[in-house]
Amino acid sequence: MKSIKMIPAFAALMAMIITGCSNADVESRIARLEGRVAELEGSGTASARSASTTQPAATNQPETKPEGPLPVFAFSEELHDFGTINEGDEVEHVFEFTNTGDAPLIISSATGSCGCTVPEWPKEPIGVGEKGEIKVKFNSRKKPGIQNKTVTITSNTYPKQQRIKIKANVTPAPKDADSPS
Repeated sequence: MKSIKMIPAFAALMAMIITGCSNADVESRIARLEGRVAELEGSGTASARSASTTQPAATNQPETKPEGPLPVFAFSEELHDFGTINEGDEVEHVFEFTNTGDAPLIISSATGSCGCTVPEWPKEPIGVGEKGEIKVKFNSRKKPGIQNKTVTITSNTYPKQQRIKIKANVTPAPKDADSPS
C-alpha cells in the first residue's frame, strides 16, 4: 500500500528530471531516486518519509560503488585514429573488449558525441571472461579538419560510464569548379 501512494510522486519527480537533463544525468538521478524509494519503503517510518521531502531530488555527489561482484571493461584500445581521410568518407572501427570482472556485463546504451558518430553494441550480456565488440561508424560528410569524437557507454560496471574515442584528419572536399568562389 505504501508503494502505491509513492508512485505518483516518484513519477512526477522522474518527469521533471527527464525534461531538464542529459541522458547520463537522467540515468544517475533515476538510480538515486530508485534507491531512496527502496530505503523509504524498507523503513516505513513517517520521519524517514518526511526526511526524503526535505532533500533535493538530485545531487552532484559521486557515484557510489555497488556492493557485490561487478563486471569490468578491459578494452584492447580506447582510442582509434583513422588518420587522414577525405571529406564524405564513411569509416568504421571495431573496439574489442573483455569482461574481466566477476559478473556478466550488460551494456544499456552507447551514444556518440554527435550524429556523425554511430555506435553498435552487443545487446546480450557478456559473460565473465568473454569478449565483445563495439563498432563505431563515423561519417565525415561536412566535417572537414581535425575531428575528435567520443562514444559514451553506459553499463552495469563501476563507474557506470566508460568512454572510447575516435579521431581523424578530414581533408576538405574540393570545391566544385562550376560554383562561384
